[in-house]
Amino acid sequence: MSLFITPAQPPLAFIPPALDLKIVRLTQWLLPLWMRSKTSLTEVQAHNLEELVRVYQQFEQRQVRVILAFRHPSVDDPICMGYTLGRLLPRTAKAMNIKLRSLNHAHFMYDRGIPLWAGKSMGWLYSKLGGTPIMRGKVDRTGLKSARKLLLDGQFPLLAAPEGGTNGHSEVMSPLEPGLAQMAFWCMEDLRKAGRNEEVLIVPIGIQYKYTSSSWAAIQELLSELEHNCGVVSQHGIGDTLDEIAYYRMYGLGEYLLSSMETHYHRFYRCERIDAATLSGDSNHQFGQRLHHLMNNALTVAEQYFGASGRGNVIDRCRRLEQLAWELIYREDLNLESLSLLERGLADRVAEEASLRLWHMRLVEGFVAVTGKYVQEKMTIERFAETLLLTWEMVQKIKQDRPGLNRPKLGKKCGFVTIGEPIAISGRWDEYSVDRKSAKRSVATLTQDLQVALQSMIQ
Repeated sequence: MSLFITPAQPPLAFIPPALDLKIVRLTQWLLPLWMRSKTSLTEVQAHNLEELVRVYQQFEQRQVRVILAFRHPSVDDPICMGYTLGRLLPRTAKAMNIKLRSLNHAHFMYDRGIPLWAGKSMGWLYSKLGGTPIMRGKVDRTGLKSARKLLLDGQFPLLAAPEGGTNGHSEVMSPLEPGLAQMAFWCMEDLRKAGRNEEVLIVPIGIQYKYTSSSWAAIQELLSELEHNCGVVSQHGIGDTLDEIAYYRMYGLGEYLLSSMETHYHRFYRCERIDAATLSGDSNHQFGQRLHHLMNNALTVAEQYFGASGRGNVIDRCRRLEQLAWELIYREDLNLESLSLLERGLADRVAEEASLRLWHMRLVEGFVAVTGKYVQEKMTIERFAETLLLTWEMVQKIKQDRPGLNRPKLGKKCGFVTIGEPIAISGRWDEYSVDRKSAKRSVATLTQDLQVALQSMIQ
């Protein structure tokens, strides 16, 4: 049976934050060992960390409430942020002769779906570390209320990823979701109601990864594995340099996969193929247009089943589909314990069908930032690795294997964390508080300003 088929489950329970400083200290102590043994990271470096030291000093003096808004290109980002706050921040503060509390940490928001694939123990750990879950595909009032409370009164700043999820690209950002900007204005509103005069700050934090040594052998090995799984004849003879050889092999693999998936959706789901006459630009640009059309077809197949609209960008559509599937799997409208065997069997069939239809969305969500030109524009080891790992994850999903359990390591990496200039909210409050239209405009402007700040940190 597919690993992705799920029988009917009880409703997803909210996991309340239950900060335990002993667990935080233990986790920070174990983090370097975990980083080096379980990830490809060997080092984390931080730039402009003095700015963050000053922010934490102001926070401890009750002058500010803080959102740490970090770029989220990789599943290793929480490791980078944990190491930065727990290890690098205290060292920098000491060098600046600024005394901070003995424990530097942050509350954080995380996707409620993580404990579903990472296990209940991860939900327990996140709770003890002061994390609060959020359901991304709906207005999660319980999750938002918890995050809002932590931002107003939590022991530490609140850490959140405005992109909403990883996109696998260190050098390409996904559009930011407006929720984080809205949280900042809500915090300002809550402070005013409480008669408090703290400023609210959003601190942009960039994260990128660089391989510390050339890993072309690992790239070629992963290419060979993917070619074998797909039945593709390797293009070893094309190209003069290692990067050119790898590029032509990867392009051939991508062309085969794209053509195969186009045929699959045309034959079995009656999706319209893209008209070649409508394509423009060179082969890479056309590849991107075909990929976008394929992603739209895959989402449409799922949307037709769930009765969902296709409005919004790809990320909006993915989140909406995820929530609709969860409503059929995690049943709030049923008491599963009181069902007859027949009723339970029917509920299981509905849940299993929903999980299978959600598979189409899972294929798409890993490719939201793929353009077809990412590697061609700059043939670095990092861009090759990122694109190949996204391709590997897609093939794993098609094979019905869980991609998160044995992700290939293509060499040792260094994480680079960059602290941006804090964005103050008080100067934006007057416009926000005029009326709903002004509030919506203020949230959009703040979101765009944050996008620009994060984009400027990409090297």
